[in-house]
Amino acid sequence: MLDLKLMQKSPDLVRESLAKRGSGVDVGEFLTLDERRKALIAEGEALKAERNAAGPEIARRKKAGEDAAALLARMGEISERVKALDAELTEVEAAERDWLLSVPNMPHESVPVGASEADNPVLRHWGEKPVMDFAPKEHWELGVALGGLDFERAAKLAGSRFSLSFGWCARLERALAQFMLDVQTSQHGYTEVIPPYIVNRKTMTGTGQLPKFEEDLFRLEGTDYFLIPTAEVPLTNIFAGEFMDEADLPVRFCALTPCFRSEAGSYGKDTKGLIRLHQFHKVEMVNFAHPERSYEALETMTAAAEKILQLLGIPYRVIALCTGDMGFGATKTYDIEVWLPGQNQYREISSCSNCGDFQARRADIRFRSPGEKKPRYVHTLNGSGLAVGRCLVAVMENFQQADGSIAIPDALKPYMGGIEIIEPR
Repeated sequence: MLDLKLMQKSPDLVRESLAKRGSGVDVGEFLTLDERRKALIAEGEALKAERNAAGPEIARRKKAGEDAAALLARMGEISERVKALDAELTEVEAAERDWLLSVPNMPHESVPVGASEADNPVLRHWGEKPVMDFAPKEHWELGVALGGLDFERAAKLAGSRFSLSFGWCARLERALAQFMLDVQTSQHGYTEVIPPYIVNRKTMTGTGQLPKFEEDLFRLEGTDYFLIPTAEVPLTNIFAGEFMDEADLPVRFCALTPCFRSEAGSYGKDTKGLIRLHQFHKVEMVNFAHPERSYEALETMTAAAEKILQLLGIPYRVIALCTGDMGFGATKTYDIEVWLPGQNQYREISSCSNCGDFQARRADIRFRSPGEKKPRYVHTLNGSGLAVGRCLVAVMENFQQADGSIAIPDALKPYMGGIEIIEPR
């Protein structure tokens, strides 16, 4: 959520910033609401002042035996008007908050201006694409042929965009998840958390999924609870409504959780395989950072995500998202895209974002500095470290062999119980 005072003092700055994102938000709507709010407050305060001043005069008249009927009638009118003003003020303030909750974050000045993913600059590449003297297969072909993936039976159980993993494939996905958690906790200072997978509306609102993206979520019927779309939601809200100690910053959490997404608007996209499912696992990283060091923290978080791919030996590239392609709550984002030989293209495997104080304002997460009376909002960051299913895809496609087998990367062999290659049945 944007700073209310910034909206009031610098609406043109906000308007210009949101225009870079291609946002259709009308800043004038907020200004109209805010002018009405100020007018209601001014009228209410004037009437209350008149009422307060009339109190002693009414008492004097009664004591002197003078007629106070007219003044009492005026006080009745004032009371009714103040009641109406207070009710309208409550409505206007709620409308202002709803407006603020619907507005995306402002991009950082370093974010490239652009309209879509076509305008995202590539910052760097890592690793060499594997040279294959055969036509590489896509992961879903490999997985089905090797008996590790079954999409037809998954569809029987739950419908489209679900998968079943068996044997080696289930173990390989579990190995990847354990490997990611071990690296992020032992090498990068993240504390592992097992959070709730079901959260309430307030928690979803705190990170920006609500109210704007409700159609993308799975809601439990008859309740106001939702399945989490990412561990970012419960992890970021751990300190909701609390004051953090400045000396504790940064605080870093990571979690392996299932993620549930309706994939609204993705009809016809990635209908085969593991790329775009309703349910998948992901290791998520969340960082509560000092405002003066959050952009440095973004670089560190991105490097932590990259490290997984480097240790696995999987080629990738890092891109900077332009203003028109960033997520709702982000002020700056890097995407990591992994090379998939079967698809002959790069695909996103991690997105690392600095949200500034955008989420902290929504969730009311603040800290105090010694000697400062006024608390400040922390900056929150989140990033995939990594999406487990997509990493499984990358391993299968990059380490496939001509005979249809899949070699196990050296970094995963200790997690695979000595299995070094997945061979055709």
